[in-house]
Amino acid sequence: MKFKILFFIALFIISVSVLAQEADTVATPQTDKPERDAFASAWLIDNPTGLVKTKNTLVFDIQHRFGVIERGNNDLLGMWGPANIRLGLSYAITDRIMLGFGTTKNDRLQDFNLRVGLLRQTRSGKVPMSLTFYGNMAIDARESDFFPQSSNRLSYFSQLIIMRRFSPAVSFQVAPSFSHYNIIAESLSNHQLAIAVGGKISISDKTAILLDYSQPLDQNSDNPGLALGIEMSTGSHAFQVFVGNYNGIVPQKNYMLNPYKLSEKQFLIGFNINRLWNF
Repeated sequence: MKFKILFFIALFIISVSVLAQEADTVATPQTDKPERDAFASAWLIDNPTGLVKTKNTLVFDIQHRFGVIERGNNDLLGMWGPANIRLGLSYAITDRIMLGFGTTKNDRLQDFNLRVGLLRQTRSGKVPMSLTFYGNMAIDARESDFFPQSSNRLSYFSQLIIMRRFSPAVSFQVAPSFSHYNIIAESLSNHQLAIAVGGKISISDKTAILLDYSQPLDQNSDNPGLALGIEMSTGSHAFQVFVGNYNGIVPQKNYMLNPYKLSEKQFLIGFNINRLWNF
């Protein structure tokens, strides 16, 4: 009799415990985790990616473009030609917002930029893609002879980046954009619509092949940008080396004033270095 009583008491306790656990599970469902980052760097060669780092992350960018490769000339694949470089810093003030500043050699451009993560892809697929806004305002700091008014120095760029991580090896993004210069040559419009497509294919845990294509949609539509490169990354570094036909670095400079044409095979070598610190 004692054994039966103890058995039913134990059975009752186990049943209550199971029901309580089930109730807790129903009351507190597991959250849908965000997908891992689609890209390792803030840049996909010449275009920004939709990557927004976690709060209190500091990002340092070095972007370098050598001179155009002059076939048949002794220019060491453009490395002895006139080069362009940009140094930039950005900081994540929240998990969704990054503020940044950069300075570029050509035209002495000083750019202030913003990234805002609007959507984040989830592992369940409930949110199938990430959506990020990128925008900047650049100030041309050359001598005043170039500009009748101070506002003539300003240019702007805004881009909506649609990004998806299809698998651990494959990521892709599409990014429509709008560029504007307050003053420009009379033969050109002050505005430029464009779209960029690009992606990466990982060939190992730390190495990936990159492709970046930029297509202006009105003026300069016959002068798109194309770049192919390789990326080597760790948890806190991303290094890209590539061949392409853009040398302006700041996006609106590339989309509106790029002098180098694919049709004339005017290519150059460049590299990007992305370094992260978490605080």
